[in-house]
Amino acid sequence: MKAIAVTPGKPHSVHLRDIPRPDINSVPNGKGVRVKVLKVGVDATDREINDALYGNSPPGDDYLVLGHECFGRVEEVGPNVRRVKPGDYVTATVRRPGGSIYDQIGTYDMTSEETYYERGINLLHGYLTEEFVDAEDYIVRVPEGLKHLHVLMEPMSCAAKAIGQAYECQRRMKVWSPQRAFVLGAGQIGLLSTLVLKLHGLEVFTLARAPGPHLKSEIVAGLEANYVSTSQTDLAALTAKVGKADLIIDATGSSRLAFEAMQALGHNGALVWTSITGGKAKTEVPSDRINIEWVLGNKLLLGSVNANRDHFESGIKDLALGEVMYPGVLERILTSPVDGLDNYAEMMRLLVEDNSALKVYVNVANE
Repeated sequence: MKAIAVTPGKPHSVHLRDIPRPDINSVPNGKGVRVKVLKVGVDATDREINDALYGNSPPGDDYLVLGHECFGRVEEVGPNVRRVKPGDYVTATVRRPGGSIYDQIGTYDMTSEETYYERGINLLHGYLTEEFVDAEDYIVRVPEGLKHLHVLMEPMSCAAKAIGQAYECQRRMKVWSPQRAFVLGAGQIGLLSTLVLKLHGLEVFTLARAPGPHLKSEIVAGLEANYVSTSQTDLAALTAKVGKADLIIDATGSSRLAFEAMQALGHNGALVWTSITGGKAKTEVPSDRINIEWVLGNKLLLGSVNANRDHFESGIKDLALGEVMYPGVLERILTSPVDGLDNYAEMMRLLVEDNSALKVYVNVANE
């Protein structure tokens, strides 16, 4: 069957290839699920893997199938599968367990091992193919009423985890009731984080470079949040105007902005980094000032990567509520479809060249 793959370590090696069709019996104990892939989202991670910044093939293969944001339909289940049935719409988690205690209790997104396993990213093949088989523990059902949001399930899980982790960590405060949040970046993670924060009742300011009006600013407004163009009002000016944030989510992909955010956080606040920066950029920061303000202000910095099943399910619930609260807004994130696996070159062109492409996804098959 067809798949879009790269040769890890070789820049710009994306290509179409034939791979073996998966066998449901490869999953032990009758717990396998065979999924027909309908759509797969692609993002900066796929672009950076094609740039050979990171990513490794599964043992025994010299290629890596791309794609970690999947949406499909169950075709077949093993005799001991209980969570899904043929015909269900589903997505699938990305990371798989290693050997640490965190892996073994279902929080594999928090592994303490240096070697990690992620479908379409590291040591496991991804979803940009016609079918895949996985254990039911990693298959998450998607309500039919949300199928029009298809590939947003995985990025939504990352937003749900990042914000959920902040609230979990802030239990240290005994009483923590954040009122103001900054979201840095208006890509898919930034916009979905804006949604989650609005559903938590916060006043949200979502920052991106380009002045509005445009699609991103319209989506932010549709979520009843505040869009701020950093080319007109930078983070320091915004902070001076509205005050420091209680919670900041960085989703820019810029390490410089991630560090700048440290100066915009209020006392007892939390800053969450979600950016994956695969380059070698360096930046200068006022380290003495940051050090004293963070110590005296009891501030928290945490990193959040990937998501487990609980975060997928939480994110799906937020998407459902978001559809009720802000009907028709979230679907506008899905800007750039590509028809068929054969059009992998167009997929990469959109990722690399088209600044208007908010969410690129491949229509792998019809239902």
